[in-house]
Amino acid sequence: MSPETTAPRSLAEALRARDDASLSALLRSRPDLITPVPTDLTQLATRAGTRASVVRALERLDRFTLQTAEALAVAREPATYDELLGLLAGDDADPAVTAAFPHALGTLREQALLWGPDDRLRLVRTARELLAPSPQHPSPTGLGPTVGEATAGMSPGRIQEIVAAAGLASTHDSVSAVAALSALFADRSRMSALLDEAPADAVEVLSRLVWGPPYGQVTAEPAAHLRWLIGRGLLLPTAPGTVVLPREVALHLRAGRAHRVTEPVPPAVEAAATRRPQAVDAAAAGQAYTTLATVEELLKDWHEGGPAVLRAGGLSVRDLKRTAVALDVPEPVAAFWVELSYAAGLVASDGEAEERYAATPAYDTWLELPAAERWALLATAWLVATRTAGLVGGRDAKDRTLSALGPGLDRSAAPEVRHRVLALLAELPEGASPDPDSLLARLYWERPSRSVRPSPDELRARLARWTLSEAELLGVTGRGALSAQGRALLGLPAPAGARAAEPSGPGDRLPAPHRRRPPVTAPVPHSPAEQAATAARAAALLAPLLPEPLDHVLLQADLTAVAPGPLERPLADTLGVLADVESKGGATVYRFTPASVRRALDAGRSASDLHAFLATHSRTPVPQPLAYLIDDMARRHGHLRIGAASAYVRCDDEAVLNEILADKRSQEFALRRIAPTVLVAQTDPASLLTGLRAMGFAPAAESAEGDVLISRAHAHRTPPRTAPEPVPDGPPVPDATLLGAAIRAIRAGDLASRAPRKDDPAAGRPGNGTLPRTSSAETLATMQAAVMTGEAVWIGYVNAEGAASQRVIAPIRVEGGFVTAYDHTADEVRTYPLHRVTGVAELADDQP
Repeated sequence: MSPETTAPRSLAEALRARDDASLSALLRSRPDLITPVPTDLTQLATRAGTRASVVRALERLDRFTLQTAEALAVAREPATYDELLGLLAGDDADPAVTAAFPHALGTLREQALLWGPDDRLRLVRTARELLAPSPQHPSPTGLGPTVGEATAGMSPGRIQEIVAAAGLASTHDSVSAVAALSALFADRSRMSALLDEAPADAVEVLSRLVWGPPYGQVTAEPAAHLRWLIGRGLLLPTAPGTVVLPREVALHLRAGRAHRVTEPVPPAVEAAATRRPQAVDAAAAGQAYTTLATVEELLKDWHEGGPAVLRAGGLSVRDLKRTAVALDVPEPVAAFWVELSYAAGLVASDGEAEERYAATPAYDTWLELPAAERWALLATAWLVATRTAGLVGGRDAKDRTLSALGPGLDRSAAPEVRHRVLALLAELPEGASPDPDSLLARLYWERPSRSVRPSPDELRARLARWTLSEAELLGVTGRGALSAQGRALLGLPAPAGARAAEPSGPGDRLPAPHRRRPPVTAPVPHSPAEQAATAARAAALLAPLLPEPLDHVLLQADLTAVAPGPLERPLADTLGVLADVESKGGATVYRFTPASVRRALDAGRSASDLHAFLATHSRTPVPQPLAYLIDDMARRHGHLRIGAASAYVRCDDEAVLNEILADKRSQEFALRRIAPTVLVAQTDPASLLTGLRAMGFAPAAESAEGDVLISRAHAHRTPPRTAPEPVPDGPPVPDATLLGAAIRAIRAGDLASRAPRKDDPAAGRPGNGTLPRTSSAETLATMQAAVMTGEAVWIGYVNAEGAASQRVIAPIRVEGGFVTAYDHTADEVRTYPLHRVTGVAELADDQP
């Protein structure tokens, strides 16, 4: 057999036989192997077999591929292709398993969890240790130890007794006896004949143990049917009072299957309901508008400085409740809006001595964007954020409450789960909402835990449920189905067919049967450019569906104004000062009150300004009660003046001051007259201002110069803040440039480590990886000789950080204590200080 067709003797040799495309696929699927770049393929193989890396790789396998690895862990080593397929497909050769098996085997090979040709398949030793059954760590297969493993501590005489009871000829040693017993249990016909002789109760015991757990308890004097099983080795003792069903016996009883249920095909995501795509997009667009209004309302509530930051970070429970009341939503939903604003960089702590949360300068920039672009920014931030609002109110590992905006809310798996959930929605027919149970079953198949059964409390299951509810809140989905802008966020093409051509009617349900979409793959956009492109597409699809801002309201005779849709920003801002929001929904109802009109007057508006504003922006005449309210408040506003003495009140009308002094409610201010038109008080101006307003007066504050002070909301902003960075789920996936450079470096380093040397007694064989050692004089002489002959040499080199490596170089010039050479390891010309070269050796004559 030629060297090219020789079976690899190790994982390193198997990796060495791969081409660059195969190595790239490995490093892309397991990016932890390239951090840092291995020096050669031997180091790459060693790193691929470490426990942490293998566990991470196993956690990313789908259900059937993991079952394939589990079956290989209980097969003899090495196993053949047909043996492994038999463990999965069983004696009846399940055609679905047979069809899916090559892909699963190829996935294990690609991820370097399996190596060897089809007639000598080997699982990486660390993976075998993790997946093989043991009393401390039962296998998901439910299988126990082999006959050889279970009889390892058994006396030779006892083994011979079992062999004889099973009807086999006695042997001269225990090894051959165990081999004969194992061959009997693996022989289908002989095993069936043996079990035909078993008592009915013994068969019942075997049926209870066959699918696991394989261990059972027996008394010191077992019953006759148990003695029959133990005597023939069908049950083997492992400890006093404990017996186990050998693996070979279990496989016979299972008809050769390693798993009770083999799952070669992913479960389908079922549609719970199907609606017209137009209705889905319209519902999603309406919720997208609600998203913008809610975020604006939240930050308007925090306009002058929001809640205080807890000492440990985050919002207090009381502040979260207050925010939920202000937004008129449940507390978990309020936590979601707060976290969304934080993820988008619109909210942060101000960093002051008494630290508070407030809007960032980015919020003002965000407000100036078109509505669709504002939504796309929020949706993109949600899609890639690792902070998980659903955890708020739970407990961390130290039993501390997790608070909104606080630490401990990052879950690195969140972005991947969100993308996958939305991608599965995209595979459904247009307008179809998923059945949540089938969606969770599909996600579990794609990324199962190594437990026997999934738990509804597992993180990925909770993340999936939160994704469905948050996507609906945000407007990525509408009525549970993925919207057109949601597909664009994933980077998926627009739905096939023109929606305008679809029939419309009063109902929005589509008749069955409906068309199912082909499988969809939605890669997570990594670069800012990719995210900006998908956000722009989503905004373009959403923009026509959002209602146009209105420039008018409808004034009612009951001192209310109805806004039949979203208002233009200047109109909404002014109306928010002049009136109080009474109800929200498809139309917003504002109510005018004396306090709200006084608020507008305090902000510097005059009565004529307010009349002109209402006349300009109302499609109905200004009601007389509203005009009277404005005129009355304007006439009284500023009639009293309050300034600083401790505080004083002045008024040109002495009768008004007499009325104040006569009112018992003014006694708390200790007012006294110092002039016919001036009162002074023993309290501060703000308290006096509030108290007189509570008494029904309309005083105005004035400055030291006697001018009326205009009261406007102070916009408190934090210093410039960046949005929180997502916590990565392991090392980032390397790009093509990094992969190419890493593979060249690994191959060059592998060539250097295996290059045979003339002074190596094992010349012609792979090098042992030790650095060459020569004196400074020998190093210089060998380098100079190589310059004249043009030959390559093998050197050891220690860089400035103290890291040692070995390289194959072709010296070009030696001068000034440096050697300039073409470095085959790095595939470029480099200059090395000679004092950092540990030694040099010539390559063997047959080395190219």
